[in-house]
Amino acid sequence: MAGRAHIPTKSSALIAMIADEDTVTGFLLAGVGNVDLRRKTNYLIVDSKTTVKAIEDAFKEFTTKEDIAVVLISQYVANMIRFLVDSYNKPVPAILEIPSKDHPYDPAHDSVLSRVKYLFSTESVASGRR
Repeated sequence: MAGRAHIPTKSSALIAMIADEDTVTGFLLAGVGNVDLRRKTNYLIVDSKTTVKAIEDAFKEFTTKEDIAVVLISQYVANMIRFLVDSYNKPVPAILEIPSKDHPYDPAHDSVLSRVKYLFSTESVASGRR
């Protein structure tokens, strides 16, 4: 079908991570990690020494790679590059903001939740429901 986003097959779809060391380690232990032939990983560990530019570059790289279906990003990291996260509007890869051990989840800053709330409020107004 024309106009539909291509979703990678089961054998090739990856999950990318941008998060703190504990969160990334947990997902790596669950089998999410990948290193390609050029020794590039599908994750970025963010610590106090990680620059915003490095986070931006990783986000741009992960959202343009063909083999990534989902990008998991810690919400406090997403807040550092909020302008990029909020302006991203493609269906694949999906961007999901997750909590981390030291930074609890705040639904007020979740871009996906904000879009869903906006769509439902628009639909309920348009259909006459309240």
